[in-house]
Amino acid sequence: MGDTNNTVPMTLDEVIRLKAVKGKPADEKISEIEKLTKIQCEKETIDGLTYPKGTQSIGIPAGEKSAKDASETDCFRPSFSDLNYVPKLETKLNRKPIFFDKNTLAIGSGVKTIFGTDNRRIYYSTAYPWRCVGRVESPLGFASGVMIGPRHLLTCSHIIDWRPNNTTGWLKFTPMYYNGSAPYGSAWGIRTYYKYKVAGPTIDSTEIQYDYVVVVLDRNIGNSTGWMGSKSYSDSWDGGAYWTHAGYPADLTGTQRPTYQTGIALDGDFWSADDNESMSHKGDVWPGQSGGPFWGYWNGLPYAVATQSAHNSTDNFASGGSDLVNLVIRARNEYP
Repeated sequence: MGDTNNTVPMTLDEVIRLKAVKGKPADEKISEIEKLTKIQCEKETIDGLTYPKGTQSIGIPAGEKSAKDASETDCFRPSFSDLNYVPKLETKLNRKPIFFDKNTLAIGSGVKTIFGTDNRRIYYSTAYPWRCVGRVESPLGFASGVMIGPRHLLTCSHIIDWRPNNTTGWLKFTPMYYNGSAPYGSAWGIRTYYKYKVAGPTIDSTEIQYDYVVVVLDRNIGNSTGWMGSKSYSDSWDGGAYWTHAGYPADLTGTQRPTYQTGIALDGDFWSADDNESMSHKGDVWPGQSGGPFWGYWNGLPYAVATQSAHNSTDNFASGGSDLVNLVIRARNEYP
């Protein structure tokens, strides 16, 4: 697909008018595509539970480009998957009591992350691209992420358990996790590509520009879920309500069910380079949604431009830029 970076994303009205596409019935050939290759990982036992051993971390200097530098990466919808631009909502929206895992980053007193009416909606959908979004779990708690390649996960850097000697703690990803169900199973991280090691509970002005990682998973789960493309953010899109965000909030659902919101505008900061910049926004977020993608549509196809990162008393923030795209390219080239 050609470079569409300088074109404007589709507006919300344009996206809503797009027709859903029905997936083709699975046949023997498609069933072969669905087969997943799993890489064997060493195991470790922590508090009586067994996990694959933590991953190797691979740092890529800020501004370093991949051998095949580009402004976007491809997206993929399995032919057997439906394509829906609006996900199926829960029949009844139940707000559960606020819940925090003991390791989940908490909201500070007086800090707003919901501005005006809460526009998040709880959904369950196995259609593309919603099936690409899932829940991330690590020793630090819960976050969100999205498939960005055949076995490549895009999520936030601050959910990674950074350890000495270029290693990390374990990480588990479950696409379309919903109240304990895992329609595509779960996968575990084996490599983590990063630009900056971001560690909570606070995030500074530098970290907020690089709060994303690409995790190589132990199975090519993207063959079943599909994956979104990635695209370099352009400041020419500032203020346009093009973007959709999805993730697993601790307040509405206790990170047990995903929510989404459309019509979000991003505003890239003017003091940082386009390859690594933070974007402020007024989308409604809460801990657990960190790492969830912000994506728009070009020619009816979804491309992620940023991940949810942080908040203060006046704004919420996402991280993106061309460095994000090059991190995806590097991980996919080295671990196809």
